[in-house]
Amino acid sequence: MKDKYWIAFSSIEQIDSRFILKLFEYFQDIEKAFNANSAELKNIEGLSVKKAENFLKLRDKINPDNLLSQVTNKGIKYLSFDSDNYPATLKNIDNPPALLYYKGDLSLINFDKTLAVVGSRKTSKYAKDAVNLIISGFKDTDICIVSGLASGIDTTAHLAALENNLKTIGVIASGFDYIYPSANKELYKKIENGNGVIFTEYYPTFEPLKFRFPQRNRIVSGLSYGTLVAEASIKSGALITANLTLDQGRELMCIPGLITNPNTEGIYKLLKNGAALITKSEDVLEALNWEIKTPEQLKIELNDLDETESKILKAIEIEEKGIDEIMSITKLDLDTLLINLTTMELKGIIEQVNGDRYKRV
Repeated sequence: MKDKYWIAFSSIEQIDSRFILKLFEYFQDIEKAFNANSAELKNIEGLSVKKAENFLKLRDKINPDNLLSQVTNKGIKYLSFDSDNYPATLKNIDNPPALLYYKGDLSLINFDKTLAVVGSRKTSKYAKDAVNLIISGFKDTDICIVSGLASGIDTTAHLAALENNLKTIGVIASGFDYIYPSANKELYKKIENGNGVIFTEYYPTFEPLKFRFPQRNRIVSGLSYGTLVAEASIKSGALITANLTLDQGRELMCIPGLITNPNTEGIYKLLKNGAALITKSEDVLEALNWEIKTPEQLKIELNDLDETESKILKAIEIEEKGIDEIMSITKLDLDTLLINLTTMELKGIIEQVNGDRYKRV
């Protein structure tokens, strides 16, 4: 059970993900990395000597088994960087989190259609109405709304997702021992209990300190294929997320606002620099090259399946399967199977994942 070493690393406030992943990359084994001695750490090129010394001092006071028990006893789940379920979009950013703690149900989330929505904490009614209007255009689809569970636009985005039967991801800037802001306690519960996932890279006891909010923003944008900014002053956290979006090579989109509102100054700066202008949900779909289908559309298409297609869909109804597994279940020859898989993928009923594996959309 090597998970306890990922947790043990993350429990040390004086080190960060860069440090942890540098050791993991060098040793290719998290247990060896955690138990490394001073001489081994000195061999790692570019590793801060001061951080290495601090780590060694603090490590000896840690009991990884106790830390694992504390996390699991609180009902907190986790994903380490080497986990199969670690989101691919996040893994590819600069400085990805070494460990993600989470509450909620990962299986509910379509990580291939994630949209971050960010903006000012002190937001205008106009911006809230605009966010509600745009998100309502995705009603009953598999698009997932990502935000930071802060007040203002974040809260508006999460609530709009829930109201429109969408899943949502909240990324918080503290451990799960804290709910910030406290006014969002009920929203936290709704997301955890069947409406999405709450992620954090912080060990449960870590407080929501000021410097952690900008760090959290790289995860919000990193989980998402694009970021929609509703309101942002020049020095806002939303503008930090916007710049991270560009650094990560993702699509940046902005909702225009009243020019008399100081919170739109950052918006117009981004628009002048090439961000996509968004006034309706269709603009988001066009910017991200997404096609969405409602449950009603999918139901019609499922009713139109022929006998062979129905066999294939039944074979992968519960979980994704490879071509050999599908052949074994359906008794179809390879050529027939490949032709039908391609047709069903074009219809948007199934999708290819992890090489030659397929799953139901």
